[in-house]
Amino acid sequence: MGKYIIRRIFDLLPTIFVVAIIVFIVTRMIPGDPASVMLGPQASVEDIEALRQKLGLNEPLYMQFLQYFGNLLQGNLGVSYTYNEPIMSLIMERFPNTVILAISSLIIAVIIGIPAGIISASKQNSLLDYSVMLVSLIGVSMPIFWLGVMLVLYFSVNLGWFPATGMGTLEEGFIPYIKHLILPSVTLATIPMATFARITRSSMLEVISHDYIKTARSKGLSEFWVICKHAFKNALTPILTVLGMQISMMLGGAVLTETIFSWPGMGRLIVDAIDKRDFVVVQGTVLFIAVIFVVVNLLVDILYKVVNPRVNYQSNKGGMK
Repeated sequence: MGKYIIRRIFDLLPTIFVVAIIVFIVTRMIPGDPASVMLGPQASVEDIEALRQKLGLNEPLYMQFLQYFGNLLQGNLGVSYTYNEPIMSLIMERFPNTVILAISSLIIAVIIGIPAGIISASKQNSLLDYSVMLVSLIGVSMPIFWLGVMLVLYFSVNLGWFPATGMGTLEEGFIPYIKHLILPSVTLATIPMATFARITRSSMLEVISHDYIKTARSKGLSEFWVICKHAFKNALTPILTVLGMQISMMLGGAVLTETIFSWPGMGRLIVDAIDKRDFVVVQGTVLFIAVIFVVVNLLVDILYKVVNPRVNYQSNKGGMK
C-alpha cells in the first residue's frame, strides 16, 4: 500500500503541472489590463506603462510563464497586484472560512442525502421512493445562484429569520454565527445532498439483490439490522467516491455561494481578483484548489482499502484480488 501511495503521488504531479499551464493561459485571456484597473481611468499612459514594466507584464508570455513556474517549484505563488501581499497569506486568511462553509454543507448533505437514499432503496417502487427521487432530481437540476437568491428573498427579506449576507463572528455569539451560516450552507449542500441520495439508492439496490442479503433475512435478522450492517457496509464504496468528488466540488461551488452571500472565503477572493484583473491571485487560488482536489482523491483511494480490503493496489486500475 505504501508503494501505491508513493506512485499515486508521482502520478498527480503531471496533473498539477497541466492545471498550472491551463490556468496561466486562461488568466491571460481575461480582457483588461491589470495596470489600468489598478491605477484607475484618470491614470496617464506613461504611468500605466511604468506599472506594467514594474509588474513584468511587458515581458513575453513564455518568460512570464517560466518565472511563474520557477516560483511554483520554490513553493512561491507570487504576490498580489492589488493587495500587495503574498498569495499564500491571502489563501490562508480566506481558506478556513471556505472550509467552514464546505464542512457544514457536507454535514447537511450526508445526514439528509444518505439516509434518504437508504430509505428510498428499502421502499423501492413505493410512493416514498418516487418522492425521494423526484426531489433529488430537482435538487441536482437546481442552479446554485438561483436557489441562493430565492433563499435570501424568502428567509431574509420576507421573513427576516436569517442574515442575508456576511459571515459573522463568534464574538457576536454562537447563535448569530450559526444564523449567518445556515442559508449559504443549505444552498451549497443542495446538489451534493441530491447526489448522495441518488447514488446511495442505486448502490443499495445493487447490494440488496445479492444472495447474502437474502440469507441474512432468512436468519430472522431485523430489516433495520440487515440494511444498516450488511447492505450499507457493502454499498459504501461508491458513496466514498462521490464523497471525495463532492468535497472538491464544494470548493469550486463555493465561488457562486460566497458571492451571493458575501461570504469572505476563497470563492469571493477569486471573483474579486477577476474583477480587478489580478492574474496572480486567480492563478494561485485555482492551483491551490486543484491540489486540494487531487489530495482528496488520493485520500479516497486509501479509504477504499480500509472499507474494502479486497482492493488490489498492485494494479493501477484498482482491481480486486
